[in-house]
Amino acid sequence: MEAFPYADVDSSLRAMAGKAEGFGRSAVGGLHGSLHSVTTLADDGPGSLREACSKTEPLWIVFDVSGVIHLSSDLSVSSFKTIDGRGSRIKLRGRGLRLHECENVIICNLEFEAGRGRDVDGIQIRPSSKHIWIDRCSLSDYDEGLIDITRQSTDITVSRCHFKNQDKAMLIGADPSHFEDRCIRVTIHHCFFDGTRQRQPRVRFGKVHLYNNYTRNWGVYAICAGVESQIFSQCNIYEAGEKKKVFDYYPEQAADKPEAESGVIRSEGDVFLNGALGTGTHDTIVFHPSEYYSTWTSEAAASYFLKGILQTCSGYQAMVRPIDDCDLLDSPVDHSNDPDENAFTTTN
Repeated sequence: MEAFPYADVDSSLRAMAGKAEGFGRSAVGGLHGSLHSVTTLADDGPGSLREACSKTEPLWIVFDVSGVIHLSSDLSVSSFKTIDGRGSRIKLRGRGLRLHECENVIICNLEFEAGRGRDVDGIQIRPSSKHIWIDRCSLSDYDEGLIDITRQSTDITVSRCHFKNQDKAMLIGADPSHFEDRCIRVTIHHCFFDGTRQRQPRVRFGKVHLYNNYTRNWGVYAICAGVESQIFSQCNIYEAGEKKKVFDYYPEQAADKPEAESGVIRSEGDVFLNGALGTGTHDTIVFHPSEYYSTWTSEAAASYFLKGILQTCSGYQAMVRPIDDCDLLDSPVDHSNDPDENAFTTTN
């Protein structure tokens, strides 16, 4: 597809730094740090992903192993980190990633599944985290949500991700008492919400730009606008299953306001299939993305190719690891552990 965004980021390992579209466009991750290899599937200890993410210095983290990492607790990610799953196949199970008061983080080409426990999310972003880019990840089957963005976390882009087998997909703004979340700004594009029941996303307070996403067969609603949220839905595909309502509006009372109100949704260029009923908000002001960034890559939702591309190219992608273009490698990259679709190693 000619308009597919940042097709050149796999030309070299660090080429993706700063290439996000939308609100997370400034995320550089570990661009200015050394290349760091994860060498074990163990939950903790030397060579583990947890050890790498806990380091204070910038790191571009890659994997010399493929398989399942069973997380016994949430894995905290510190600032200026890239977790780059290209060239391997890594599944995180049991718990998820926690981005707590951090900035400049890129998470790319990982799989998150089977997260168990109360308040366990695939990726939890809170509080006060910023400049985050989540790209080409597959997320499914968590007891709580797949991605939560709350507590004044902002300037975040979620792109080319695949969400499936889940009740609550994505929450942006957790509670009407958190009126400080008016600062939240999130871009979601080229994602595939594949039969997730609700929250694609569900938003309070924040500004959210959705474009070129494919959402199908939801169970409650596709998009929900809670208290004071502003959602710009542009050139998305909404394909209904049994439930036809695309946009829902939940009146809620902000803690610093006397009356309850819902959010607003502007729909522009969206396509509604199989009886999907999408009614945007009228006679109200919704932000326009051009107020914050000048360009983004969008295809007409009615394009013959868009739906197929989003089903094929969202989520984890099997690929070789790009060559690092910095002079930080002591030896050539060994691709002997490139992903095998049918071969997995696990560790407890």
